[in-house]
Amino acid sequence: MGQIGIISDTHGIVPDAVGEFFGECEEIWHAGDIGDLKVLEELAMICPVKAVYGNIDGREVRSRTSSLLVFEYDSLKIMLKHIVGRPGKYNAESKEQIEKIRPTIVVAGHSHILSIKYDEKMKCLYINPGAAGKNGLHKAQTMVRLRIEKSEIKDAEVWEKARVKAF
Repeated sequence: MGQIGIISDTHGIVPDAVGEFFGECEEIWHAGDIGDLKVLEELAMICPVKAVYGNIDGREVRSRTSSLLVFEYDSLKIMLKHIVGRPGKYNAESKEQIEKIRPTIVVAGHSHILSIKYDEKMKCLYINPGAAGKNGLHKAQTMVRLRIEKSEIKDAEVWEKARVKAF
């Protein structure tokens, strides 16, 4: 298949580099806290977008997204959800969903902490792309892209930009 862009916690702002970093992607997966429908519209100008809403998203964003999205990409089962927890410390609802769905990849947001880790216990790849927006405690804006070919996940890359704080 091809490249996938993974983004979360934009909080209404799309980094300037998104067009270049996701330019060759076939899909973008947004793991919530979108902040404004304009974010999804801007991402959709690059390629198709799959997205879930997050805890900061209002009625307008929620009307176009859901809290959980499960789909297949190149024979891999993907679970996209904003608040999941992390491997070994999933929240109860997400742990139950992972056990039931048995996804190959779990994409989460919310923590603003970049993490790509294989969960041996749940037998899935956990990806949290960190936060691409400027709001929150994170020290860098981050996004992830990876390649999926013949059901193999490879070539994960991270885009990172240090945040400059105004005083």
